[in-house]
This record gives sequence, structure tokens and C-alpha cells, in this order.
Amino acid sequence: MNSIKQPIGEEELRQANAVLRKYKSGKTALEQKIIENEQWWKLRHWRYIRAGNENDMQPASAWLFNVIINKHADGIEAYPEPNILPREEGDSQEAARLSSIIPAVLEQNDFEETYSDVLWQKLKTGTGVYGIFWDQSKLNGLGDIAIKKIDLLNLFWEPGITDIQKSRNIFCTELTDNDVLEELYPELKGRLVGNSIQTAKYIYDDSVDTSGKSVVVDWYYRKRQNGRTVLHYCKYVNTTVIYATENDTELPVTGMDAEGKPIYGESRAERGWYDHGKYPFVFDRLFPAEGTPCGFGYIDICKNTQEQIDRLNQAIVKNAVMAATPRYFIRGDGSVNEKEFSDWTKPFVHVNGNLGADSIRPIDVQGLGEIYMAVLNSKISELRETSGNNEASTGGTPAGVTAASAIAALQEASGKTSRASTLSAYRAYSRVISQVIEMIRQFYDLPRQFRITGNLGEDSFVSYDNTNIKPQSVNELMRMPVFDIKVSVQRKNTYTKAQQNELALELYRSGCFNPELAVQASMLLDTMDFDGKEKIIRKVNENGGLSKRADTYRQIALTMAKQYDPEIYERLLNEGTGTSVKPKTSKKRRASGESKITADAREKAAKTTMPK
Repeated sequence: MNSIKQPIGEEELRQANAVLRKYKSGKTALEQKIIENEQWWKLRHWRYIRAGNENDMQPASAWLFNVIINKHADGIEAYPEPNILPREEGDSQEAARLSSIIPAVLEQNDFEETYSDVLWQKLKTGTGVYGIFWDQSKLNGLGDIAIKKIDLLNLFWEPGITDIQKSRNIFCTELTDNDVLEELYPELKGRLVGNSIQTAKYIYDDSVDTSGKSVVVDWYYRKRQNGRTVLHYCKYVNTTVIYATENDTELPVTGMDAEGKPIYGESRAERGWYDHGKYPFVFDRLFPAEGTPCGFGYIDICKNTQEQIDRLNQAIVKNAVMAATPRYFIRGDGSVNEKEFSDWTKPFVHVNGNLGADSIRPIDVQGLGEIYMAVLNSKISELRETSGNNEASTGGTPAGVTAASAIAALQEASGKTSRASTLSAYRAYSRVISQVIEMIRQFYDLPRQFRITGNLGEDSFVSYDNTNIKPQSVNELMRMPVFDIKVSVQRKNTYTKAQQNELALELYRSGCFNPELAVQASMLLDTMDFDGKEKIIRKVNENGGLSKRADTYRQIALTMAKQYDPEIYERLLNEGTGTSVKPKTSKKRRASGESKITADAREKAAKTTMPK
């Protein structure tokens, strides 16, 4: 009896491998550049410098290395945090909750380290790549979001496209030990013979044996089904399917109806892998290039200048060594004992016969002129200026600049390139957070516990699920809460903190926090530009409103006191004007402490009852 043919089988995998090889051949030049750039990063770049004597010294200065570590420091200093904003007023509470729990999700993924690793990758190769996946093995099988750095050598896409989401297929490969694969997937036993796909490798310092490993391929592709685009996924080795969404026709139970019968949802074959329908990869380019989703980095820009610096260093060092090492011309028929002459520990050198003036003569080495050092320094300056890693950007003070405001202005201007790079990183970060929200929407059916930090730094524990962000039926139409993501800096450097603290003190001294000056303070703040301005304006307006309400209540109190108790009115009026007046004792005040209002009422009642 023949088994039912699955949509994804050996023939489909052979076709997929053919597409993968085509994609791989399209990025051969990119792979070579990535491997070469990694060697430049490790200061092992002399193998790529053409010509020269192999026996010469090969000095490798770290000017380019210094550029990259300074740019990385700038990026880490601007480590981002997300602020989730609703597009509709009814979603405000859910947006606030997401703003609190998403940092906890990132912390559980050690995202700060991932962000740092992707930033290194971006600066060295020109492109950093995030992968956002659902890992079913997390939380003891409950599953959770996983965010990883993806190696560009292991990722393949359609050649010629600029947006990774427009590729027809995406392949992500990984080398895994055969014994581990056979333990995880018993169906692979006896089928892990040879590799149909060979991936590029870095030049390692260690000897890496890949003979007992196989390439595991994660294949993502899209199909139009039922009027929508569905993202499908297949994991395979060679031509053996481990899992494929198109082969998964099992209907999941999503609940029970009123009669206790199960309610079934869509199968993976119908629903696809991720509901958002996007490839789970986000590219962060440094300097963009047309026709590719990848960019180029500082090594690509500056390695030619670094090569010239190292060549000049090599020539200068070689000349210095030659000048410091005496050498001599000796006649072939000379009478000098060369062995004794070259041994500086021997006080005597024997000579056979007469020693002529031309028997031995030192070799003169001409020193390099100052022009060569000037060229070397100009090349160093060229590299620093080209990369935006000049003296001001690294915290130094340019010669002749002594005013604090001038130094601050130079440092602010020198940081433009780093800020531009940070903004591109924020855009990629926003796309990562967007996919994290979609993962929460799809998979957080069961509540999860999170520890979040409140506004005052206190820890609180909350439970969260996707009930309120799932598609909702409103007036027979499906509505899905949509959120915008605003990225801000989580940490600020010491200079920025001191600057903001000084600004706050200056606002306080100028009376901006005085409720009575709320209108003038709001007009002043509207003309200013600094981080957190909106929050301060809101606080000033709130204080101004409180002051107005307090004045209103005071006027009401004065009116009532004037009508019923002139003594209290006078005292309140004096307190309002800041004068101190000794209160007068009412003649009608009784020793028992009876109030004037009560005494007047009693006296009036007595008069009405007394006969005239």
C-alpha cells in the first residue's frame, strides 16, 4: 500500500538545494569580503597586502582597530529601550503593559549581549543580522521568544534584492554533530552521509574538524493561500525532512463549545509558521549599497589607508634596523679573520699580513628624511578623519581650543557619524520589537510572570497573556490592536547626565517650577529643545492647574468667611497677603468657646420669641 505523498518530500528538497546553491553562488564575493574583513579585524591582514619581501618585518598598527572599538563604544553608550505607543485610545493600557514587559523579555534573552555582538558584526562587515524565533524548548516546554545574532556566512537570500522581505526564499544553515542529530531525530540514522551543501568558513586559529558534522537547513518561503500570503518553514538535512509546516495538517484544539465539544483551529499547513508572515530576520546596515540587503563597514572604507600606514611603518622600521646593524665590505683577498671580526665578544681580531685601508670598509645606510614621517602622520590623520574618529570624538582637546563651550561644540559636531549609525540601529531595533510583539500576539496564550521595574525603581510582579492584543470581533469585523514603537536611549553618559542636571537646576532658578508662573514657563519651554521636554511641560501645566484650583477654593473660602465670620475672613485675607495681624476677640464670644455664628443664631432666635 502506497503512503500518501507529502507536499514536501525528497524531490522538493532537491529543488530547494538547487535554489540554495544558486543563492550561495550569488554571494560568493560577499563571503570572501566577510572572511577577509575578519582577518583585518584580528590584525592578520598582511596575507592580503600585495608584493613585498616575505622575510621583512610585518608591523600591524591598530589604527583601524581603534576606529571600530570607538564606534562600538558609541553604539553601546546609546543602548536603546522601547516605548510602545497605541494607535487607538482604547489600546493605551495594553501599550503601557507591553512597554513594561518587553524589556523583561529582552533581559531574559540576554539581548544586551546580542545587541553588542550584532554591533561588532555591523562595524566589521557592514551588516548586522538579528534572528527572532519562537523556541518551543524554553520554559520547560512552554516556549518563549528567542533573539539571536545570525552569521551572514550561514544566511542565503535571492541575489539582487535590497529588502530581505522581498526574497522568494530564505535559507539559514548550521553545522551540527551527526550523533546529536541522530539522537534528536532518529529518522536521520544512516542518512547522514556527506553534505550536499558546503558553507564558507572563517580562518580559525584552532584546527576545526567538520568531518563528523552535517549541514542543517532552515528553509523559509512564502505561498499565497486563501487570499493571503502565508510563511512556511521546513527544517531538513540533505534530502530528509525533519519538519515541514506544509506536511503538518493536524488541527489544534483551541477551546470547548457550550456542549463540551472541542473547537479546532487552523493547522500549520493552513496557518503557516508565523502569523505575521515575515521572515524572522532583521538586517541592520551601516553604509547601504544598491542591489543587496547588506552594506559595507569601516574596514571596507579604511583598509587601504591602513595598508599604506603599515607599509610606511615597515619601511621606517626596516631602515632603522639597517642603520642600527653595522655591515661591512670585505675584500675577497683581504687578510681579516671574518669570524673574529663579527664576534663582538672577542677583544682581538687576527690579521694575516698587512691590513690595507680598503681591506674592510663599513656600509653606509642613508636615513629616511622627515618627509616620510610627515607622510605617515598624514595617512594616520586621513584614516581618522575619514572614519570620523578624530581627536574631538575620542574626548581629546584640539590644539588651541580652550573654551569649554567650544570644546563641547566640537565634540557634538564630531559625533554626527556615530549618531547616524545609532539611528539606523534604532530602526532595526524597532523592527525587532515589532516582531517580538507579533510573537507575543501569536504564542502567549498562557499567562507568563514578569518582574518589572516601576517609575520609582521598585520591583513588581505581573502576569501577562495575549488576550487583549489578539484579533477582536467588533461589529462583525475583525480588529487587531496595532502599536507604534518609539526608541529612546536607556543609558546616558556622564557628560549628558551632568548637562541635563544643570539644565534642571537652571529651570528651577528661573522659576519655571513655580505654579504661579506656569503660563510663562510653558511659553519658555515651548521654545527649547531637550530630551524629556514634553514630560516637564506636562508637569508644569499640572502644577499650574493645581495652583488655579487652589486659588478658586481660596476665593470661595474668603467669600463664605466674609459672609458668616468677618474675623476668619480677615485672618485668611492677611495670610493670603503675607501679613500677620493679631486676631480680635469677639465680644459675643462665650467663655465656653461658643462661636460667633452660633451666638448670633441664638440671639436672633431669642429676639423673635420675645414679646415687643
